[in-house]
Formats: sequence, structure tokens, C-alpha cells
Amino acid sequence: MGNKLLEAKNISKSFHDPITVQVLKEITFDISKGEFISVIGKSGCGKSTLLYILSTMDTDFEGELLIDGESMKQKKEVELSVVRNEKIGFVFQFHYLLNEFSVLENVMLPGLKLNKLSEKEIEHKAYEKLKILGIEAEALKRPNQLSGGQKQRVAIARALINEPLIIMGDEPTGNLDKKNSDVVFEIFQELVAVYNQSLLIVTHDNEFAKRTHRIIEMEDGRIIKM
Repeated sequence: MGNKLLEAKNISKSFHDPITVQVLKEITFDISKGEFISVIGKSGCGKSTLLYILSTMDTDFEGELLIDGESMKQKKEVELSVVRNEKIGFVFQFHYLLNEFSVLENVMLPGLKLNKLSEKEIEHKAYEKLKILGIEAEALKRPNQLSGGQKQRVAIARALINEPLIIMGDEPTGNLDKKNSDVVFEIFQELVAVYNQSLLIVTHDNEFAKRTHRIIEMEDGRIIKM
């Protein structure tokens, strides 16, 4: 493993509405290439808040966040948007696919937004990602023609399109039954084993977490076990 892709140093966060409540307290850890990490803890312990900070979507915090060795602290929103699109892939509990576009077009969207390759090259890459996930046959369908498990696979393909350094997931199996949860886990496992992808997944599913390389357990805004 080695070379740190993401470093969180003493990250703290408070909400001030109307009283001040500290939701994260001095969170420190790092993620190396090819690591599969899960974050667990009861609802309200700060898992999702932490993920929003680590993904640069929330910039109002104390401490330091480094992605690919670069500090995110002084970056402007337009620069952070590039970091998000280029270096981080997202998979959420809800797939957020757009029904007015085909499956293939949904996967292509972040690539078109990044605008580093031609549309033809992005389309080819999108097909490749769908192939890895075993759903290339659904490429021309609309998302509303797919099952829940298939939609989540499309969402993973979309997260992979820009070859991100790290994929972050917020309860990516939260809406799936056991069978589809296992399929998604196996996809994640393959991404790590075959493609050396790094993953940081927030989950309520302890069975899922137990099978990852490392578990970060949170309670009351702190890491209590790692």
C-alpha cells in the first residue's frame, strides 16, 4: 500500500444553529492507495458530516485536509469542484441517476464535465466501466427500466469514469436487499484487488464493514476505534 491519498489532521466541526454543538472532534487518519476502509457508528455520530468534509463539499471546519498531498484549506470553490470531479468518485444511498438520459449517458456525465477527453473517448470509457460491472447490455436503457441493484451498479460506473483516486460511499448498500448488497460489496472488492482502487465507505452494515481492510468506528464525533 503506502503513498497516502488522503490525510485528515485534527478535523473538528461545530454547528451554530442556534446554539453551538460540536459534531466532530479532532479526527485524524489517512487513506493509502488500494485501501478499503469502512466508517461505522450509530446515527448522529458524525459519519456523514465527516464524509462531506473529506469530499470537500463542506469547507467550514477546523484542522487540515490533504488530498493527493495537497491542502484543500485555501482552495476556492471552483478549484475544489475540479478536485471533486477529478479525484473523488461518489456513490450514495440513492443513485441520483437522471431518467431523461440513458444509462450510458448517465455514466458519461462526470467525464463530460471534466472535459479532458473527447465525447467519443468518454463514451468508450463509459462502456468499459459498465462492462467491468457486468451491465453493458443495459447501456441504452433508461435508469427507470433497471432494478435497484442495477441502478447502484450504474452509479458505481459513473463514480469510476474519471479514474478517481478514491471512491467515497455514503450508505451505498442502505437501500438494497442482502443479495444486491453482496453484489455491490463484491464489486468494491474487485475494484480494490484488480484495479488497486481506494474506497472509503460509510455504512450501518456491520457485516459489510467486517469484510473491509480497516474499520473506523465513531461515537459522539470522535474516532473510538481503528
